[in-house]
Amino acid sequence: MKSKMFSAVIALVTVISSNQYSGELLAQPPNQRPTKHVVARENVSLVHPQNQRWRFGMEITSPGLTTGISATITLPLEWPEQKVVIVSQEKSDNVRPVRMRTLGNGVQQGIISITRLNPGESAHVYFTIDVERSIMEAPQSISGLARPEIVPPAVRKYLLVSPFIEIRDPAIVKVSREVGYDAENDWQRAELIYDWVRERIRYQFDEKQRGAAEALKIGVGDCEELTSLFIAMCRNNGIPARAVWIPGHCYPEFYLENAAGQGFWFPCQAAGTRAFGAMPEYRPVLQKGDSIRVPGNSRPQRYVAETLKAVKATANPVVKFIRERVDTENQPTPDQ
Repeated sequence: MKSKMFSAVIALVTVISSNQYSGELLAQPPNQRPTKHVVARENVSLVHPQNQRWRFGMEITSPGLTTGISATITLPLEWPEQKVVIVSQEKSDNVRPVRMRTLGNGVQQGIISITRLNPGESAHVYFTIDVERSIMEAPQSISGLARPEIVPPAVRKYLLVSPFIEIRDPAIVKVSREVGYDAENDWQRAELIYDWVRERIRYQFDEKQRGAAEALKIGVGDCEELTSLFIAMCRNNGIPARAVWIPGHCYPEFYLENAAGQGFWFPCQAAGTRAFGAMPEYRPVLQKGDSIRVPGNSRPQRYVAETLKAVKATANPVVKFIRERVDTENQPTPDQ
């Protein structure tokens, strides 16, 4: 994932990043594999749950006078593959009570407000959160899995245009028609799209944000571009699809229903070791979705980043957003 996706929308501040997983592009082999096996709903298996403790938060120091500070941080939500418990919240006395909000049913934010910081004064907010994340395995049988005949209202947005997912681009429309047209079923159609994208787009990390259309044109992209192109082609074939964001990485999910009309989201690893309909990943899910409406911003956001704004500042404050795992000493240090 682009490192800029972890930077905040900032006014009058200097930013220091604290994200030990930022920039990771390939799925890491799990450090632990408990033997406990959890079977979820039909067609979805969750196995080998791993317990992790994470710290999320923000620190700010003001060299001058700063007033009217407002900030947001992203905190993980619960999903079928992820359980979340807020263990503790710590804040300095100059921080008002943190408010929580959920945007688009896909991302949770903590809203931080600070009335005033005098010269040399600091403030902080820390959340300690326990996350139980499970490996998702592909279904043993794909019989009956198909695109929804009637798309549920909550799923319809995952068939539409999103930022950098240009489903109406002529080149994307063309390849969407060509790839998977002779598939025997919708699972196979999604898999043919998946393999085509991985073969057609050569992996190359780039700080520049490119869309699905540009990635298709130049044949190069990283986890974001591969994810976007897969999603675009699925949507053009009537298969709802969305992006999933974890620290330092993203991957797509696609939606199919069984013969009884029950819907399921199936992940796949667009960049990295091949994993279709499964996700060998333990990093916590931060966001699901790729077109999120954020109050105060007229445009939908592909990724909801941390933000900090101030009404007035006589000198640039220094802010540090924190997202780090705190329960292990031997964490991987991914490349940028």
